Amino acid sequence: MAHIDSLSALSADSGAGELRWPVGFRAYTGNGGLRAHGDDISIVASDRPSVSAAMFTRSRFAGPAVVLSRAHAAGGRLRAVTTLAQNANVATGRQGEENAAEVVGRVAAILGVPADAVLIGSTGVIGRPLPMDTIRAHLETTAERGTAAFEAGPLDVARAMMTTDTRPKTSTRSVGPARIVGVAKGVGMLEPNMATMLAYVFTDAELSPAALDTALRGAVEKTFNCLSVDTDTSTSDTVAALANGAAGPVDPAEFSAALAEVCLDLTQQLASDGEGASKLLRVTVAQAADYAQAKRVAKSVVNSPLVKTAVHGADPNWGRVVMAIGKNTEDTDIEPAKVTVRFGETEVYPEEPAAGTLEKLAETMRRDEVDISIGLGLGAAAATVYGCDLTEGYIRVNADYTT
Repeated sequence: MAHIDSLSALSADSGAGELRWPVGFRAYTGNGGLRAHGDDISIVASDRPSVSAAMFTRSRFAGPAVVLSRAHAAGGRLRAVTTLAQNANVATGRQGEENAAEVVGRVAAILGVPADAVLIGSTGVIGRPLPMDTIRAHLETTAERGTAAFEAGPLDVARAMMTTDTRPKTSTRSVGPARIVGVAKGVGMLEPNMATMLAYVFTDAELSPAALDTALRGAVEKTFNCLSVDTDTSTSDTVAALANGAAGPVDPAEFSAALAEVCLDLTQQLASDGEGASKLLRVTVAQAADYAQAKRVAKSVVNSPLVKTAVHGADPNWGRVVMAIGKNTEDTDIEPAKVTVRFGETEVYPEEPAAGTLEKLAETMRRDEVDISIGLGLGAAAATVYGCDLTEGYIRVNADYTT
């Protein structure tokens, strides 16, 4: 069986489509019996040592995949990421822990790397055991195939990670001689808390572990942690970045900016594909006393069911927006007389628009992307958060999720 170090013999252009992995990364996807049709297992690996950074859900019900991966990621030397889709392997007790460890061990054996160099993500239904018989058999077959199995591209991996997503999410940027490629999934049970859904970033830039960690945490705070579809924080949220240095060193500041762009791109793709969503909703709060206040107020607006349904119905009901601002009762410095609200470019509060402006506002609300801007009149801090409208489709998806 050929191990990961032999993967460098494959073409750097391996994988479907024009979107390619950075130099030194290869991937595999296949069906391990987690869903009836389509790939549900993926592996992305570096053919050389790499440094890594990762962040995880803060949920008290974090799944075995998160617990195991958190321990493996602590060393900052991950070389591979494997993902199981359609089953979160959460609330499955000791057996769930053993199953996650077995999957990691088998993937590590395929790659010829230590088990603690592998991160595992698992996403889907909570409370059901993994179908280990089919997963085990599939990974045994994959091991027999060796390097021939590692021909998947980023889009293939993004598709294999999907659960209720309607489309794969990928993004790429260049920084100096290096490239950054990100893949992500997640459209429901989605309000990240120190991490997000499943999102992985791979780069051939040469960086120190500290520089990569700083860049990732900075990007996550302003992107994935500013995302909310339904206010529910997943038990399986994971975001990780692997850098193998194949393209040589890059300027850390330029890398941080490019990484933030990738994460923002993925964030907006996730928000616009929220379960049942028909529109991307962006809420910006400016003139806040500090960033925490700006983000807190923006989240209260983007998470309001009344605001989200108004956006869905193209109803320019600014009363719902000021209601959501007012829910922040601990922010006693917020004064209605200082607050301004805009839908698109049109101010709707405190000066009520003229009657002829209402149709223009409705047209703004009918767009695929709706922007609500709020000024608090308190300071210079600002934050933008990302979400979507609330539709009948969200109810249909989640009412029948396990049946």
